[in-house]
Amino acid sequence: MVTYKSVNFKQFSLRERETFLRSILSAENEPQILLQTCNRIEQYSGFGDVSEEVVRYLFRLVSGLESSFIGETAIQGQVKKAYLEASEKYQLSTSLHKLFQTALRVGKRVRTESALSRGAMSHSQATIELLLRENIELENSIITIIGANKLNEDIIRFLHAKGAYSLFLSNRSYDKAEELANKYGCSSFRLDDKTEFLSFSDVLICATSAPHLIVKPEHISPDKELLILDLAFPRDVDESIGLLPNVTLYNLEDIKGRVIENVDARNKEVELAMQIIDEEVLKFCSLMKNISISKIIA
Repeated sequence: MVTYKSVNFKQFSLRERETFLRSILSAENEPQILLQTCNRIEQYSGFGDVSEEVVRYLFRLVSGLESSFIGETAIQGQVKKAYLEASEKYQLSTSLHKLFQTALRVGKRVRTESALSRGAMSHSQATIELLLRENIELENSIITIIGANKLNEDIIRFLHAKGAYSLFLSNRSYDKAEELANKYGCSSFRLDDKTEFLSFSDVLICATSAPHLIVKPEHISPDKELLILDLAFPRDVDESIGLLPNVTLYNLEDIKGRVIENVDARNKEVELAMQIIDEEVLKFCSLMKNISISKIIA
């Protein structure tokens, strides 16, 4: 039987998700597909039958219906990446291959045949929204960004569109930081120099895949006025920094809670997406049932 375990933003806090991730990474595991995103950790494993519950949940997940920002598109690529990495690392069961290949196709169909993802909020857009709500004058602010990845690249593009150009970018690999900085006309710096750069920054945006803290109290001057947005999972910034008198620190849960999404405007598209998923679930379960019968007869 194919099973899954989901530790996500709906039932578990950021701290609980971080604890669960550490337990997963520190233990030996059977062949599995492990999905790790800002808001969730998902484990899929096993062989043989796939229940309708598992099928429907994964189809909804890939389609963006289980996301904190309904309809967001990043999850499609994240699921694909997790599946391909697991395929290279393990000898996955036929059931897992069929389940994930079908789920990825369903996600594309939902986005093609509905407007669910049109106008959907993303974490990068939510970040800009929060900066504006905090009355940050983007054109006059010095913004330091740590992490050279798709999320931060999207943030840089949005910042440029809003008139922010004093951007400094760093990454564990300086070459990657320099490459991304050059692409958008930003300045790059080595991560070891972050204390110096944070001393004159107005805003810090962190989003790396590091399993440990990147920014600690000793990197921040006690009297420094600084707005920090920690978009990483697990977190990049020591939460105690938020206790400093002149520092405002937001993490993933804060950002999600501060941005109110207008889901009602896309209710018709959600309904259409669910109709497509219902149809695909029936087709997949019928296919798997026929495969099981064929094996019994053979």
